[in-house]
Amino acid sequence: MRVLFIGGTGIISTACTALAAQRGMDVTLLTRGQRMPQQLPRGVETMIADVNDPALTQKFEGQSFDAVVDWIAYTPADIERDLRLFRGRTRHFVFISSTSAYQKPPTHYLLTESTPLGNPFWEYARNKISCEERLTQAYRDEDFPVTIVRPSLTYGETSIPLVLNSWQKPYTAADRMLRGQKMIVPGDGTSLWVVTHNTDFAKGLVGLLGQQQAVGEAFHIASDEALTWDRLFQIVGAAVGVEPKLVHIPSDFIAACLPDKRGTLLGDKSVSVVFDNSKIKRFVPDYSATTTFTAGIRQTLEWFNADPARKQVDQQLSATMDKLVSAYENGMSEATSIFR
Repeated sequence: MRVLFIGGTGIISTACTALAAQRGMDVTLLTRGQRMPQQLPRGVETMIADVNDPALTQKFEGQSFDAVVDWIAYTPADIERDLRLFRGRTRHFVFISSTSAYQKPPTHYLLTESTPLGNPFWEYARNKISCEERLTQAYRDEDFPVTIVRPSLTYGETSIPLVLNSWQKPYTAADRMLRGQKMIVPGDGTSLWVVTHNTDFAKGLVGLLGQQQAVGEAFHIASDEALTWDRLFQIVGAAVGVEPKLVHIPSDFIAACLPDKRGTLLGDKSVSVVFDNSKIKRFVPDYSATTTFTAGIRQTLEWFNADPARKQVDQQLSATMDKLVSAYENGMSEATSIFR
């Protein structure tokens, strides 16, 4: 099977690249080459190019793919580009959307692929919804062979997937725990969340590639393990070797102080979600998320501990967290004094 990944070097896509190659697929990564891993799996080829380069159409002339996965499409303009590039050149096009596209707040805690889409809090999610709508129209109007895949929060050995942590310098959370600094948990810490290891996600995604019965369908691929945010922080603390000092701050308060966090909090991580994975299991019968968060985060900490250079800390974010904790605690102290 000839597979093209547009992107393919991120946390999620790297695991999918490795598994696809392991299963004997002929994988090519279309990438600008700016974030290449030190070593690609055997047999994986690269095409160094910008997917937005108009000349790319000529490079694809006469080529076809059994499956194309676009990991880096975020806007309807990206989708129009993909339609121009791959009409008639692939039997299966997979768009990577997001579970943040689901209705927020949800009317039911258990999310299925038929849960309505809608997110008034986060432009990123609304753009993903627009992308899905355009691709669905292309499927209906011209039989464009699209499958929509919605990941939830997915991590690997290079990431610590805690809410409000730095995505670029994820060791920031571990560093704060080790220093005894307070960790901010949105809400009261009891909302449920699902975190999926990238090697588990890969089983579902790679299992779908080339499946003609998956064309026209949407899937989310997530773990069956639902944990509270308090528990997620405690598991990371245990892997680090400390008991984290948790401070519960309402998401509305955080969003008011840090408006750039409004989308990822009110439009995503402060809302309880549990995923019904029965659909992906029907289409990929051997799909099973087998890496618990406890096991996965220990692998992550081993990766960081193997090289001190990896333990980079976002000092600006850490200072912002301290400032937020101080503002909240000062406000609470002032408020309680009024009622004494």
